[in-house]
Amino acid sequence: MSESVHNRIALLRAEQGVSRRDLASALGVHYQTVGYLERGENSPSLDLALRIAEFFGVPVEAVFSLRPFPRVSDGAGRSA
Repeated sequence: MSESVHNRIALLRAEQGVSRRDLASALGVHYQTVGYLERGENSPSLDLALRIAEFFGVPVEAVFSLRPFPRVSDGAGRSA
């Protein structure tokens, strides 16, 4: 079973002003690894997923999902 893992790493990096290199350095991985994860070309190990979530100070479910995350622009600015 090969299901892709969706993530919000790039969004979290942008929100917190963290470069790929800075995140990679904090996690002890190569900066290209962060790029592979962001693009969905690679799935993180459980250990790495937990360290990424901890780095950003959010639950792992806020960073990774088996289903695509809704786009940030979906529903933004709409009034009921």
